[in-house]
Amino acid sequence: MNSVTIAVDLAKHVFEVAVSAQPGRITERRRMSRPQFERFWSARPPCRVVMEACAGAHFWGRRLRELGFEVTLLPPHYVRAYVRRNKTDRTDCEALLEAHRCAGIHPVAIKSEDQQALTALHTARAQWMSTRTARINALRALLHEYGISTPAGAAKLLGGLREILEPQRAALPSHVLRVLHGYAEEIAQLEQRIDALEKELEQVARQTQVIASLMQIPGVGLLTATALYAAVGNVHTFKSGRHLASWMGLTPREHSSGGRRRLGRISKQGNVYLRTLLIHGARSALLAAERKRKAGRTLSHLEQWGLELARQKPHNQAAVALANKMARVLWAVWHHERRFEMQPVQKAA
Repeated sequence: MNSVTIAVDLAKHVFEVAVSAQPGRITERRRMSRPQFERFWSARPPCRVVMEACAGAHFWGRRLRELGFEVTLLPPHYVRAYVRRNKTDRTDCEALLEAHRCAGIHPVAIKSEDQQALTALHTARAQWMSTRTARINALRALLHEYGISTPAGAAKLLGGLREILEPQRAALPSHVLRVLHGYAEEIAQLEQRIDALEKELEQVARQTQVIASLMQIPGVGLLTATALYAAVGNVHTFKSGRHLASWMGLTPREHSSGGRRRLGRISKQGNVYLRTLLIHGARSALLAAERKRKAGRTLSHLEQWGLELARQKPHNQAAVALANKMARVLWAVWHHERRFEMQPVQKAA
């Protein structure tokens, strides 16, 4: 591997490339179309390549690694700080070279094709769920416009829609009925797509040992385990479980100076979708632990810790704190390649 570093500003059709033979100096610049960009690498000896972790970066990262190049993906929001004056493709390449020299910027792991496919499934499911919620709200709003009350809960509304409309069929205009039936059909189609997609996720979980191990942790289900596996990429890029929790935005925001340390609310950095799934899973784990406690069953140390915290703090704060601890447990199970063991709390004699 030679000492040359090539910075690439990715795009759909026009690619900007800056070649640096030594730090702080650019020896060659090129602006290429996509066919020229693909031919460019065949004539180059293997070297370091730096790109932003944006659209298409993981695809090109895999392609260049197959050709023998050492590829580094940098977080775009960290690279932006190195852009001087106006933002152009040339200055973006210069910023990439400067950011690559900073040892404090941790690179983004290149995702495999399977991990990118899982991300696509989760993105499609989230969009369909959002569309389904919008159609249900539109259905409720239209019924309320004609004085028809609807029960709380999507299952009750959709399951009893025929009984709701039957007494009001003569009072509703025909075109309004057609719109209502159109909403109901679209919601049913979306639910079929969501169910089929979740079956695909279940199949992937059965075939991937890491996902199956993560699902053994309380509060971690199919969606959280597959989303984490797809989003993290390579867990070994995180030195500890706290680094993973910080990457998810579950650690406190800090504003310290001198000898005074100030910790505030969680930073909410990173993947919003993944953090939301983990916090909802923590809420579910707290409710399940409370049911076990009332039934007199033995609790694990994690469940006991969560219940004690919930008695001292508001429920949402306890859920976020449990999600933080769950992130560390997830890192340990994945990093050390072991199964999660529920350690029961020893009751006093």
